[in-house]
Amino acid sequence: MASGLPFGLPAPSASTMNQQLIRSDRSMITMSDDNVMMKRIVETHAPDGREVDVKPLLHLVEDILKRATLQTDTSLTTSQAHAESEDKTNHASFAVMLDSLSYTIDRISCEIAYKGGADGHATTVELFNMLASYSWDAKLVLTLAAFALNYGEFWLLAQIYSSNQLAKSMAILKQLPNILEHSGPLKPRFDALNNLIKVMMDVTRCVVEFKDLPPTYISHEVSALSAAMAHVPTAVYWTVRSVLACAAQITSLTTMGYEFSISTTKAWELSTLAHKLSNILEHLRRQLATCYQYIDEKRNVEAYQMLLNLFEMIHIDNMKVLKALIYAKDDIQPLIDGSNKRRVHLDVLRRKNVLLLISGLDISNDELAILEQIYNESSHHGTRLDSQYDLVWIPITDHSVQWTDPLKEKFESLQNSMPWYTVYHPSLIDKAAIRFIREVWHFRNKPILVVLDPQGKVVSPNALHMMWIWGSNAFPFTSLREESLWREETWRLELLVDGIDPVILNWIKEEKYIFMYGGDDVEWVRKFTNTARAVAQAARIPLEMVYVGKSRKREQIRRVMGTINVEKLSYAWQDLTMIWFFWTRLESMLFSKIQLGKVDDHDPMMQAIKKLLSYDREGGWAVLSKGSSVVVNGHGTTVLPTLVEYDLWKEQVPVKGFDLAFQEHHGNLHDIVHPCSRFEFPMTAGRIPETLKCPECNRSMEKFTTFLCCHDVLLQ
Repeated sequence: MASGLPFGLPAPSASTMNQQLIRSDRSMITMSDDNVMMKRIVETHAPDGREVDVKPLLHLVEDILKRATLQTDTSLTTSQAHAESEDKTNHASFAVMLDSLSYTIDRISCEIAYKGGADGHATTVELFNMLASYSWDAKLVLTLAAFALNYGEFWLLAQIYSSNQLAKSMAILKQLPNILEHSGPLKPRFDALNNLIKVMMDVTRCVVEFKDLPPTYISHEVSALSAAMAHVPTAVYWTVRSVLACAAQITSLTTMGYEFSISTTKAWELSTLAHKLSNILEHLRRQLATCYQYIDEKRNVEAYQMLLNLFEMIHIDNMKVLKALIYAKDDIQPLIDGSNKRRVHLDVLRRKNVLLLISGLDISNDELAILEQIYNESSHHGTRLDSQYDLVWIPITDHSVQWTDPLKEKFESLQNSMPWYTVYHPSLIDKAAIRFIREVWHFRNKPILVVLDPQGKVVSPNALHMMWIWGSNAFPFTSLREESLWREETWRLELLVDGIDPVILNWIKEEKYIFMYGGDDVEWVRKFTNTARAVAQAARIPLEMVYVGKSRKREQIRRVMGTINVEKLSYAWQDLTMIWFFWTRLESMLFSKIQLGKVDDHDPMMQAIKKLLSYDREGGWAVLSKGSSVVVNGHGTTVLPTLVEYDLWKEQVPVKGFDLAFQEHHGNLHDIVHPCSRFEFPMTAGRIPETLKCPECNRSMEKFTTFLCCHDVLLQ
């Protein structure tokens, strides 16, 4: 049986349906007359400025209409419903408002009851004249309240007539027992009635929502709102017309009997009105969504500006800053304590040094493993009150991306693995906070570690670099501490390897010559190691070599390491995490200098770091040291030829020593070959320098942008 067809009868033809609709209501106006009709309706609108809070009354109407159906909703108990209704309407202000509106509601109820089945348009106009002084949303809710009185009374009798003698006598007068006895054939009509009432309520809620839009953030000058408000009179008109049609259906049941009801064609009008109102509702909802988006953007701008202002102010503690960044309300506990996985409030961070670990869900296990090690070391660094700090993970995700089960599992897996505080869910981080983190703190999906002091002041825009370089010695991870550590630092092999490999530290203690080298060209590696070993034997020096791979291309590195191990060419790091950490630390040295604004200072140590990072991009390279002292930091095009040409400078070895003789000949070759540098900065790196000088020739490098592999590239 098709939905909406009365009493199981076969569907009439289109022409028959049109004739029935015309006969059922001669005032169902054609599309060409809509403008004339709506002009007349708008002319009746003469609000006197009174403000009516229609929401409590609308809640009451919803409560009545929700229960006034053929089959009551059993999912909500009577006691629950009573409690809900009391929460929304049992207030002194509502009672006063209802008292002032009761006369109007009663008048409308009478009009609906006695004229609903007559000329629908004419009666609607009369109602609009009666409600001329009210706003559009008030007209709508008052009309629905009047309808709810009649409709609710009808169904109240239907629901209790068998248990209440008074209700039974009244029900007999209205022929309700006879109607309910034949409710099966009448079900399509009741379905059509319920469907139209549902759409009427949806339209009403939508119109009320427009009234509730905050004027602080949106005005009628906004096109979406102005377009919607221009359409509201039409929505109100057709909803009132629908109210009259629904009332007429009830009247036909209670005054004309079952036999007439089963032959009437009024159900077609209900279906037609429901379709029309659904179209109106769809249009209004689109405009409402646009309005909410506009308001959301305005609020985000306001919240973003508030964040900017907050970080320029002096605070007594860090609570205002943390609430603005993480979660502003007090209704939930926004953090998870990593030590016991329980939810906690932001107050646990009050007046503490707070390290904000900001990342996406793609933070690597390598990064987390090293960070956890440093975190555990640093947490026991001091016992003074001013040295206490906590770490909080702030996960940044795209709010426009649907939160799928795989994303949820990935987030929860990361969260469960972290021993520090974590934000309960990425959705708690406001859009304005994400914008601030990206634009002010230069977060580009690569993890950063922002350090706040106990008053919420930023004392390091990214402490991750100094953590990678100096570990827990960088405590308390401020920019001042970072500058101090650089002043104490020198260009030595320990800086490159730190505590990554104790084998190399032993070589350093023994004052051996050490070649640290890398690259992904197997042939170059083979020739370099064999030549270096031969030169060491000829020069009679203790030489060790270690292969440290390359900053990327893991598969090529594995193949080179396999060759080195099989042919016993040299010592090689077998753990790829060690190789990752070596290059991460080296890149952190560059980014640390960039962050401090000293990347192009005349600093030999910084020049050497830049050279090494540049050499890694293509070909082989090698660093020669004697014990801790670095002798040469060279590209494969100069280091290997220096070894190959040993016969040309071997006479200088007894005079100057192997290290100085090697350095001098390498310098001569370098002046001839002069391989300039090339850097690639991934878009995820955050702070990228506007200018950068070549460490080889000291000229400013040209900057090119390429979308290949999503990198910003600086080239000479």
